[in-house]
Amino acid sequence: MRIENDKVVSIDYTLRLANGEVVDTTEGHEPLAYLHGHSQLIPGLESQLAGLEVGESKQVIVPPAQGYGKFVEGAEVVLSAQQFPPENPPQVGMGILLENETGQQLPYYIQSVDSDQVVLTANHPLAGKDLHFDVTIVAVRDAEPEELSHGHVHSHDGPH
Repeated sequence: MRIENDKVVSIDYTLRLANGEVVDTTEGHEPLAYLHGHSQLIPGLESQLAGLEVGESKQVIVPPAQGYGKFVEGAEVVLSAQQFPPENPPQVGMGILLENETGQQLPYYIQSVDSDQVVLTANHPLAGKDLHFDVTIVAVRDAEPEELSHGHVHSHDGPH
């Protein structure tokens, strides 16, 4: 069965930066299951997997425009460290939602932390970077009607 829209796909992958640094991998973990064509992967990766079948592998380089966007200078916000609850201290890389003046919640990522302040950025940690994926297709199946109506995979064990 080929990967196409509305199929549940399980992949094993390793994501590296151009310098070879491993950023994320399923190695030692369960494969990643997603609903193809429902924007659950970054666009540059999902589009390159279309048409592949179980057992096939592919190396994909995703440029920033098809990944996490270009890095935008000046997209930082500084908050007092006291604004974070002691039971959930801020950590570099942690994502949080901030509400803008119109009530819209926007994702920010903690860039640095010291005893007085926390610097957040609207840039995803991988913004501006080429993403190098090694992907192997583990399974492909038809999505269940409930998965299609909800727009995501329901089974915890991935496709069969």
